[in-house]
Amino acid sequence: MKKLMTFVAVLSLTSIGWAGSNREQTENRLDHAGAVLHEIMSAPDRGIPEEVLEHAKCIAVVPHLLKGGFVFGAENGRGVATCRTANGWSAPAFFTITGGSWGLQIGIEGVDLVMIIQNDTGMQHLINSNFELGGDASAAAGPVGRHASADTDWKLETEVLTYSRARGAFAGLTLTGAAIRRDDDSTEAIYGHDVSTRHILHGEEAVPACAHSFLDAVRDAKAQAVASN
Repeated sequence: MKKLMTFVAVLSLTSIGWAGSNREQTENRLDHAGAVLHEIMSAPDRGIPEEVLEHAKCIAVVPHLLKGGFVFGAENGRGVATCRTANGWSAPAFFTITGGSWGLQIGIEGVDLVMIIQNDTGMQHLINSNFELGGDASAAAGPVGRHASADTDWKLETEVLTYSRARGAFAGLTLTGAAIRRDDDSTEAIYGHDVSTRHILHGEEAVPACAHSFLDAVRDAKAQAVASN
């Protein structure tokens, strides 16, 4: 009996340590996602256009995916997303991204992924947290620069615009076949209880303190786009 109690105590401490470590990693991901947006929008003439940000329903960032080779996928990537609500941007929701064809990118080891969800249908896919880019949700490489092209296809027909940044180079990204799923571990680590992605992205969950830097970066992105004009 004494041995059993000792085993249970050790197991409990291990679980607490894992939970603390997972929370720290998730908080770091939020900070890195915010930094990615700041750095992208600070690049002269190479940020996300003001028009794209103006129409964005949601913004999602997967900071520092690690892959290599000629044609590669986003295996086991983890990201964070926020959506517009009547009171501003929502608390962050967490997701994973796996698979997907990224096209030809040679010798790249670290990639930041940014996704702009443009309409209600794309937002609903994100809320459901179980969809495939280019399959369930239409996706296309996003326009880059101070202003988007006069061609409105990017605005009217595409649910998700995708971008990548690697070694300082930022560009629209053709990404198809990537599966987006809810990240249960990160959600529990930050919120401490079972909360639905719908509840979070509809603005019905309080913003945790650790998410303010990420949401500040989202709000600042539009201001940076306007200031660059």
